[in-house]
Amino acid sequence: MSELISGKAVSKLVLRQVRAGVETLKAHGITPGLGIIRIGNNPASEVYVRTKLKKAKKQGMNAKLLQLGDDATHEQVMALVDQMNQDPAIHGFIVQLPLPKQVDEDVVLKAVLPEKDVDGFHPYNLGLLMTGEPAFVPATALGVMSLIDSTGVDIKGKQAVVVGRSNIVGKPTAMMLLHRHATVTICHSRTTNLKEQVARAEILVVSVGRANVIPGEWVRPGAIVIDVGINRTADGKLTGDVDFEGAKERAGFITPVPGGVGPMTVAHLMENTVRAASIQSGIRIDG
Repeated sequence: MSELISGKAVSKLVLRQVRAGVETLKAHGITPGLGIIRIGNNPASEVYVRTKLKKAKKQGMNAKLLQLGDDATHEQVMALVDQMNQDPAIHGFIVQLPLPKQVDEDVVLKAVLPEKDVDGFHPYNLGLLMTGEPAFVPATALGVMSLIDSTGVDIKGKQAVVVGRSNIVGKPTAMMLLHRHATVTICHSRTTNLKEQVARAEILVVSVGRANVIPGEWVRPGAIVIDVGINRTADGKLTGDVDFEGAKERAGFITPVPGGVGPMTVAHLMENTVRAASIQSGIRIDG
């Protein structure tokens, strides 16, 4: 039987540090500001945005929301990005995804100033991550690493398998594991021997967005399993990408869905925003 990794518990530790950083900056007359651009009426996006705004305010930060409807044009969205870029009270902002099909997501994300890119999606910041000297790392990838670290297991030398190759989770997580001296394999929809790859993983990170794509019996005994996926089943329940019931009988540590990676993503977004305010103001928050 595996040990459950609570994202709620670990996120509280991150938020404690965030709050300390906010207080340090406020003592110097700087209040960190987080901006969010939301386009369309996606119900899930509405929930995510509301959670982020609420969490930012709870940490003592300023929070600003700019939004448009489903019929927003690409030019209108770009105008909001420019507004956030130019706002001195906003130290970092995100464009909540997904965007309507008439809006070019790639162009929009590249328009965000790298120094305000607290999502870590800009090619400049992804490039810095590649060099091992990142400014801003995607919050979910940071959350995955924090959850792994919370187990107390040394990453160095471990066989790590990341299933999923997105720029948001898979690739940055794999790069961070590599920088921590794990031996990393990235699997994806074209991987022909997925079962064999998963079976040798001492650290398994899954982020593909398909319910129970990894059967529990594939999991290596004693492995750390971080399930990033969140899917809604036909009966309305939330489930991850890993068969939790089967995997928990074999894994050493495993995250639940919900309550695993989700809280960590929000916490590290707050952390990135405080970091942005620190860099832009020249005020150190790390002692």
